[in-house]
Amino acid sequence: MVIDEVDTCFFYDDGPGLREELKYWRKDLGVTLAGIPLDNPVIPASGTFGYGAEFAELYDIDRLGTFSFKGTTLEPRFGNPTPRIAEAPQGMLNAVGLQNPGVEKVISEELPRMKEFFHKPVMANVSGFSIDEYAQTCALLDKEEQVGWLEVNISCPNVHGGGMAFGSSPEAAAEVTRAVKAVTKKPVFMKLSPNVTDIAAIARACEDAGADGVSLINTLLAMRIDLKTKKPVLANGTGGLSGPAVFPVAVRMVYQVYEAVGIPIIGMGGVSSPEDVIEMMLAGASAVEVGAANLVDPFVCRNIIRKLPEVMEQYGIDSLTDIIGGAHHG
Repeated sequence: MVIDEVDTCFFYDDGPGLREELKYWRKDLGVTLAGIPLDNPVIPASGTFGYGAEFAELYDIDRLGTFSFKGTTLEPRFGNPTPRIAEAPQGMLNAVGLQNPGVEKVISEELPRMKEFFHKPVMANVSGFSIDEYAQTCALLDKEEQVGWLEVNISCPNVHGGGMAFGSSPEAAAEVTRAVKAVTKKPVFMKLSPNVTDIAAIARACEDAGADGVSLINTLLAMRIDLKTKKPVLANGTGGLSGPAVFPVAVRMVYQVYEAVGIPIIGMGGVSSPEDVIEMMLAGASAVEVGAANLVDPFVCRNIIRKLPEVMEQYGIDSLTDIIGGAHHG
C-alpha cells in the first residue's frame, strides 16, 4: 500500500493529527507473500493474538498485513499444566502447550466469528503429533476460503511427541512438507526451530520438498529455576524464550536462511518496533511477525504500522519490497 497525501484511507479513524504528520511522504508499505498481496508486512504471530477478537475490540485489525491465528491441532488440546509462563530478562518463557479447541471447532466457530471483524486472508497455524495429523488438519483448512496461507509449525519446543521433533532434522521436515503439500493448494510456510545445528539445511530441505516459504524463528528452549523451591519455575520444566532477548539470534538465522533458499521468509523473534521490522527485512524477510510484544502492548502492531513511514523516511526508504535482503547486496 502506498501512503501519500492523496491516499489517507490507510489510517481509518486515527484522526487528522497523524494524517497531517504523514501526508507529505509517499511510502510504499506493500509486500507480496507467496503471491498474495499484503498492505504492509506486519503480522501478529500465532499464540499471541488468539483469533483476533480481543484485539478487534481495541482497534481495526484490518489495518494489519494479516495475522497468524492460534496454533491448531486435529483434536482439542488443554495444553500443559500450570505454571506455564515465566518472566525472563528482556523476554518471557512460555510452555502453554498448544492449547486450542481443535480444527473442527476452529472451522465451525472461530472462522465464522472472524468474518465479522477481519476481512482479509488469514494465516492458519497448524501443529501435529504425527505426519498424518498435520496432513488431516491442513486438508480441512484447505477448504476454507478465509485461509490464505498455512503456517505449519514443526518447531514448538513445549510439547512431547511432536512439534519440534519434526523440525529437528532435514529429513523429518521434508516429510511433513511433502505430506502437507499433497493435500492443499494454499501456500505452505514451514515454521522452523532455532534449536537446531543448521537451520539453513532444514530450510533447504523444506524448499526441496515443495514449501512455498519458511517462517523463523520459533522460541529458544530455555529454563528458569525458583530459588525458594529449587525446582524449575515452569511445570513443564522447560519453555520457549521469546522477546527482545532473541532478536539478534532471529536476525542472524533469517540472514543465513535467505542465503540458502529462494522462497520467501517470514521473520520473527523479538520484533517490537518499526526499526526491528526494517532490520528483519534487510536480513531477508518478506514479512515480519510480532509475537511477545503483543502481550506487553496490545497496540504494538498498530503502532508499528503507524510509525513505519516515518522510519522509512529517516533511512531513505521509499518501498519496503525494495529492501528485502538488502543486507546481502552491499
